[in-house]
Amino acid sequence: MLRIFASLIRQFFFWLLFFALNRAIFLIYYHQLISLESPGSGEVMAGFWYALRLDISTASYLLILPFFLLLLRSLINSRIFDIANKVYTAIITIAYTLITTAELGIYAEWKTKLHYKALNYLSNPDEVYNSASTGQFIWLVIIFILVVLISNIVYNRFIYRKALAVKRNYFGSLIFFIMIPVLLFLGIRGGMQEIPITQSQSFYTKYNILNLAAVNSGYSFTFSMMENYRFMKENPYQFYDDEDAIRVVKGINHVEKDTTVHVLNTQNPNIVILLLESWSADLIYSLGGEEGITPEFEILAKEGILFNHMYASGNRSEQAMSSIFGGFPATPITAITHNLDKVMKLPSLPERLKEEGYHTSFYFGGHLMYGGIKSYVRIAGFDEMVEIYDLPDSLPRGKLGVHDEYLFDFQIAELNRITQPFFSVVFSMSTHSPYDQPMEQVLDWGGSENQYINSAYYTDRCLADYFAKASQQEWYDSTLFIIVADHSHNSYRHWPVHSPQYRHIPMLFYGNVINEAARGTVVERLSSQTDIPVTLLKQLGLETEEFSWSHDLFNPYSPEFVFYEATNGVGWIRNSGHFVWNKTYGFLEMELPEQHKDSLIMEGKAYLQVLFGEFMEY
Repeated sequence: MLRIFASLIRQFFFWLLFFALNRAIFLIYYHQLISLESPGSGEVMAGFWYALRLDISTASYLLILPFFLLLLRSLINSRIFDIANKVYTAIITIAYTLITTAELGIYAEWKTKLHYKALNYLSNPDEVYNSASTGQFIWLVIIFILVVLISNIVYNRFIYRKALAVKRNYFGSLIFFIMIPVLLFLGIRGGMQEIPITQSQSFYTKYNILNLAAVNSGYSFTFSMMENYRFMKENPYQFYDDEDAIRVVKGINHVEKDTTVHVLNTQNPNIVILLLESWSADLIYSLGGEEGITPEFEILAKEGILFNHMYASGNRSEQAMSSIFGGFPATPITAITHNLDKVMKLPSLPERLKEEGYHTSFYFGGHLMYGGIKSYVRIAGFDEMVEIYDLPDSLPRGKLGVHDEYLFDFQIAELNRITQPFFSVVFSMSTHSPYDQPMEQVLDWGGSENQYINSAYYTDRCLADYFAKASQQEWYDSTLFIIVADHSHNSYRHWPVHSPQYRHIPMLFYGNVINEAARGTVVERLSSQTDIPVTLLKQLGLETEEFSWSHDLFNPYSPEFVFYEATNGVGWIRNSGHFVWNKTYGFLEMELPEQHKDSLIMEGKAYLQVLFGEFMEY
């Protein structure tokens, strides 16, 4: 009987070592990124200690089935239970290593643990491959295979081998049956304290990458799935009575006077949106970034209208689509573009412009299937949609698709054949990993983000070429160009992914249709991607009632605030301060005046509650 007890104890320590191994691999894999934040070695190693309680909880969950198998093994002398135990362990090690290996691949881009949203990409697993360099992908495969093989060899040879033969002992089985469940229960809840353990237990430092490394990946991913499936039946962000929340949101959105400052010299311009992949405000000198990354953008900004407090509504391209073209803010947990039935109920900027006689088109050099973007573009009503399959094979391309300079040239040629007025979107790609743009490295700084800033330098150069060529076209003088990022990206400053600084992006109105007096000006007000539809339509003198979440950035009476989804929560910015709240970890940031703190927190949470409630109703 002692062999049964010893076997379970060995399995328990096996899982703790297994979790520690995967954590160590993460820390080694991202050691350069960690070193940029300059934590001491003691602080890095402390993560293993602070991870222990959540690891114990996870191991206790995993030992529930082995407990029953060993209990049966103590009563029935059959090796079928031994085989079942080994198969179970193999399955868990494969699944867990798949999660941790995926985190190695996505952390540089997502800056989060693997979570529920990852399930939305299982139908297109090649996105993971295409987003990584070939060398990185090979390394991830090697790591996955080695971890699975080594862990199972160790388990089968050293952990479980001594439990192969036991004598039947009913009294011992009874003790085992009574004692072990109690220990597992205590392990699962993290001890005898009043509040059960949560992922917050693993947070111990100001360095977010170390906190996330300390959180058990299997626990985190499973918790994310279980927690977020609940929104199928109930709003997971139900903070207040619906009537109170709606009242607060109506007050936030109230516009005292429906007016605008007209900055265009025509109400019927062509409109081109240059949607820039992953452009952070840190790439722009005039937005507080380092000088020399995007010099051509700086030249354009001197002749356009720069929005210096523009924020991305979400952190994924598909979230940007519904925000920019539907005026619908990004939601936590999932993107509305993954739900075709809901997308069809959204208002659409392209459809609204088509009603005014605009021809609409969308150009992208890669694959639009990811994140439901392709279906969204279709449903949004674009007359023409061009992706990698529709582009000439002669156009040079990288791993993800056609390089920006060639896509931009292609769109210019297409606009020459399209009837005016037109509304056209060209979505860049070269600032997405693996950064294989056809240009030698120019910038030799930036640390782990050196490739990223060089890719931005390349796309910036492409913008200069684009406008040089576009200015020679007949339609140029009648066209408003809107340059805006789909979302931000980690920069050389390594802001936390939930912070306002991380979500800060550029937006620029440019073109000869802008009044002379407005050129070279800066819009200082808080702005969001969701404000683009109403802002644009008001300049055209069109009705905007259907875009209820969008505001006119040129109306001095429009409310000034920014909402963005914070993975599983809300980021809320007012001129007086901001806060970031996450359902799992609570308040991640809070800089609010004490006298208005409660009301501002209620604003942000009520906004999220009403928004997600509307999402559920769609």
